[in-house]
Amino acid sequence: MFQFLQPGPLVDRDLVLQLIERSPGDPAHDVVPSYRFKMTRQDRAVEMGRIDLRVGNTHNLIMYGGHIGYRVHAEYRGQHFAARAVRLLVPLARAHKLGTMWITCNPDNWASRRSCELAELELVEIVDLPPNIDMYFQGERQKCRYRLYL
Repeated sequence: MFQFLQPGPLVDRDLVLQLIERSPGDPAHDVVPSYRFKMTRQDRAVEMGRIDLRVGNTHNLIMYGGHIGYRVHAEYRGQHFAARAVRLLVPLARAHKLGTMWITCNPDNWASRRSCELAELELVEIVDLPPNIDMYFQGERQKCRYRLYL
């Protein structure tokens, strides 16, 4: 039985991750439990972006979706908030005994690829998406697979 943990304070200098949602997942639909955080600055409550940690190991998550998904609002990009937020979530991923953490992104998303590199993930491969998953229906065709051993 899955049990959510208290993530504790998630702070890196001026970046703060605030927990806003826990989702229990849905095994019948291959959806794992997840945490959702908003990225804010320590000195103000303005949301700069969001980051999710998905806890589980389904085939589609490991190959195409990734354990972490993030989005930084346009006006806050270029300040490495995504990479820093990923590193802040590593202890929580370890506490859930993930063993290996995967992040995926589109091959042409150079900002996301750079965020993965700055967060010290290793590019393992670029894979073709199978035509029977949602991302394919949305027009995506490939994913870069980045790995971090926990």
